Amino acid sequence: MGLPTIMKTLKTRWLQITVHVGSLIPLAVLVWSYFDDQLTADPIRAILLRTGKTALILLVLSLACTPVNTLLGFKQVLRVRRSLGVYAFLYAAIHFLVFIGLDYGFDPTLLKDALLEKRYALVGLAAFLILLPLAITSTKGWMKRLGQLWKKLHQWVYVAALLVIVHFVWLVKADIREPLVYGAIVVLLLIFRIPRVRQVASRIRHRSRNKPMGIPIAKNVKRLPR
Repeated sequence: MGLPTIMKTLKTRWLQITVHVGSLIPLAVLVWSYFDDQLTADPIRAILLRTGKTALILLVLSLACTPVNTLLGFKQVLRVRRSLGVYAFLYAAIHFLVFIGLDYGFDPTLLKDALLEKRYALVGLAAFLILLPLAITSTKGWMKRLGQLWKKLHQWVYVAALLVIVHFVWLVKADIREPLVYGAIVVLLLIFRIPRVRQVASRIRHRSRNKPMGIPIAKNVKRLPR
């Protein structure tokens, strides 16, 4: 592959490349921190917090793709929506496996007690179980197989996002400002799903695009006598 081909690829697929690299950086940093013994005195908790927060951020970014396209007409962002969602599930899966594996040793009894005693764990499990079929059916093949049902199924991502926010709020207990910020963003994105709201936003974008820029210069204006 020559330099012109590489430059052309970067020019046309820069956003996809940025998403892939940016989504994998937190995982690389986490692995490095683990082997470099930089995960504080409680490494399991540190891994859970990092993977959980990264999953939430990527999930919110995936939900924001459609509104960004509607408001700004930036169609390229739609091409990375699925990638962001898959990466969000990747971190959620790591988060889940660390919880049931490293934290509870895959012990069914301990896990049962944790789900019954810790409400944040139960809500987190519910969110993960919703995200699981969404990740499995995220391919184009499943999209064709499910048809109209695919779109209805993937609307459940908003339910999963809200459950993740609740999971976050109940986990931190004291300072809930950060999860509430994420929650407010998810609610706004959910409101944006309302057809009427999307129509209004689309009209505003088209009006701003068609609005003439600058001050029009009048033609055939007679000069005033000095």
